Amino acid sequence: MVTFLIIIHVVVCIALIMIVLLQTGKGADMGAIFGGGSSQTLFGSTGATTFLTKLTTGAAIIFMATSLIITYVSSHRTTKSVMIDLKAPSQTQTQRVDVTPKAKSLPEKKGVESSQEK
Repeated sequence: MVTFLIIIHVVVCIALIMIVLLQTGKGADMGAIFGGGSSQTLFGSTGATTFLTKLTTGAAIIFMATSLIITYVSSHRTTKSVMIDLKAPSQTQTQRVDVTPKAKSLPEKKGVESSQEK
């Protein structure tokens, strides 16, 4: 089910990108104000809701819904770890290496009597 949701999510994401790139910007109507060609002001200053606008809204709703569902499903998984089937290596297979540094004996200072000689 998660794989199916991710596939739908990616397809809707790509569709949303393509739909947004196909739309004309709001700045395209600025030239029509000064008489630079025909404007699409038949339905008012904002214009009618185009098919691409409705398609963008639908794709955005599906994108957000799949995002929330994938987040919920992935946070409520029943398995705790992908390493659950692997066994820990035994102590007989590994070699122990002593990595502790060996203490060096300090040289005695000349002219100073040690406390043992008293």
